[in-house]
Amino acid sequence: MDQDLVSRAKQGDKDAFTTLVMRHGDRLYAVAFRVLRDTTRAEDAVQQTFLTAWRELRRLRDDDRLEAWLHRLLVNACYAELRHTRRWQPGLRVMTDLETGPASEDAQASVALRDELERAFRRLSGEQRAVLAMHHYLGLRSPEIAAILGVPVGTVHSRLHYATEALRAALEADARSATAGRALA
Repeated sequence: MDQDLVSRAKQGDKDAFTTLVMRHGDRLYAVAFRVLRDTTRAEDAVQQTFLTAWRELRRLRDDDRLEAWLHRLLVNACYAELRHTRRWQPGLRVMTDLETGPASEDAQASVALRDELERAFRRLSGEQRAVLAMHHYLGLRSPEIAAILGVPVGTVHSRLHYATEALRAALEADARSATAGRALA
């Protein structure tokens, strides 16, 4: 079904391209957010992806590969965002989905775990974040990720391995520092 829309969009049909944007926008945003960890930067990356896609759509050789091509453009846009915004950012996020009443121990533990994972994930490189998001969020297999990123399958395996190890090390380091902080208090 996308093939007809892609074909029409290649001919300059703005309505067909808008339909493609509506179909793929949310999923691209979800990946961008998982890589960039910031809503504004993720929106910028998705917007840049679609701008590039509109300009370069005629160069897409296989209309059936539109989604993979869009993911590749998105990852490149995310990398550009990471390069251009290497400034300090506070690690605070407003959480709107919490109940206003007293939180249960399970809810507190869930928020604490999410916070720990967020801090650990921010320590990863952009390449590691991208591979983790594609593997764990999109459920893509290594050969698919390799094709999207334009890297060998072995590189995908390596990035997944090192990203997992880095996450584990960051979580363990945070746990050790929290334990040491409580011991000093």
